[in-house]
Amino acid sequence: MPTADTRTYATGKRKTAIARIWLKPGTGTIVVNGKPVDDYFERETSRMVLRQPFELIEAQDQFDVWATCTGGGKSAQAEAMRHGISRALITLDPEKRGVVKRAGFLTRDARKKERKKYGQPGARKRFQYSKR
Repeated sequence: MPTADTRTYATGKRKTAIARIWLKPGTGTIVVNGKPVDDYFERETSRMVLRQPFELIEAQDQFDVWATCTGGGKSAQAEAMRHGISRALITLDPEKRGVVKRAGFLTRDARKKERKKYGQPGARKRFQYSKR
């Protein structure tokens, strides 16, 4: 395990959200954009999502997380944080990679919003067809 002054950096992404994660051994404090996690993410679901990697490898309250999130919405930012935290954890302990990968936390969710096409009002929707 790393010493107390070591920080591990990783980047997580989801849609247009980008989370930059710094992980260091500590007491389980999570700070996002300078605010405590409970103030930044109002929904309990979002807080649960970003804590999933710690619960998976049974490392709750062993690491402090400092993160900056930009772009996207709060839900995408939480999933981007989960991605980044997972990447940082396997940098610290490569033996946990199999467990984290099986859970799907290392896979970048590549789904994005499909662009609007010309000649139609949206990505897939067509203008109303009038036979007569």
